[in-house]
Amino acid sequence: MRKKGFFFSKAILVLFLAVWMSMAGLGQTRPTQADGQETQAAREYFIREYIIGPRDLLEIKVFELPEFDHTVRVSEDGSITLPLLGNVQVGGLTKEKVEQKIADLLEKYVKRAQVSVFIKEYQSSRVAIIGAVEKPGMYELVGRQSLLQMISQAGGFKENAANEIYVLREGQDGNTASISIDLEDLLLNGNQRLNIPLQPNDVINVPVDKLITIYVFGQVRNPGALQVKMSKKITLLQAIAQAGGLSENASKRGVIVKRKDKSGKETNLRVNLNDIIKGKRKDIPLREGDVVIVKESIF
Repeated sequence: MRKKGFFFSKAILVLFLAVWMSMAGLGQTRPTQADGQETQAAREYFIREYIIGPRDLLEIKVFELPEFDHTVRVSEDGSITLPLLGNVQVGGLTKEKVEQKIADLLEKYVKRAQVSVFIKEYQSSRVAIIGAVEKPGMYELVGRQSLLQMISQAGGFKENAANEIYVLREGQDGNTASISIDLEDLLLNGNQRLNIPLQPNDVINVPVDKLITIYVFGQVRNPGALQVKMSKKITLLQAIAQAGGLSENASKRGVIVKRKDKSGKETNLRVNLNDIIKGKRKDIPLREGDVVIVKESIF
């Protein structure tokens, strides 16, 4: 009996537990980012451990017996029909086990038959895509599809998608691993190592990125509220730039960042922008609710 449904359900459960823990502020182990070595291992595991099921399309070849070569789709009951052999049950087997089974059945016709099975379409497999995509849901994994190909089927990312997404995957040891994908590195830098091939029952989680509000007032060209993604980690200079930049009367020495802590206590941080521009001090990361005030120059 196939265990994909159990593993898939468990992956979903792990996902929602992870989300709940995140909301509760509990500590979590940071997922490992996929690299080239992990991608290659994923490909090898995909081919080796894939469980054949209904609607998969198989190409079967027997060495030096071309008349036996056959392309056949697995029926809903998990069987295929082959010359000489009739119905052969292949559902629930890996391709290596199917090769061995067909070779054993051919033994009375061909001694030591060398059978090769190629999975041309992986129609029986599904992946789940949840979170900030246009059309979240279950999708058939047909052939070898990459992460971005599957996201495209789901209509692409929403504007509020987080920069870091996760692929939950059932490992050989039965545990569910989480692969972290940096979208900025993948999409903007073109790092194709992160465009990993998907496996049956993967769960793709695209978290919603929280929008935070920063206020910039005073001597800037477009004062007011700025909404930015939390993952972008906006800095003081970036916030001023998004507010249109400094006006002609702005004082680079007269910048104040008003910030409240969790208890509601307000602190005022006085900043000389020249020090940041000249590299004498680091730019200041801003937080939710920060108020930036750029004073007018008195000269």
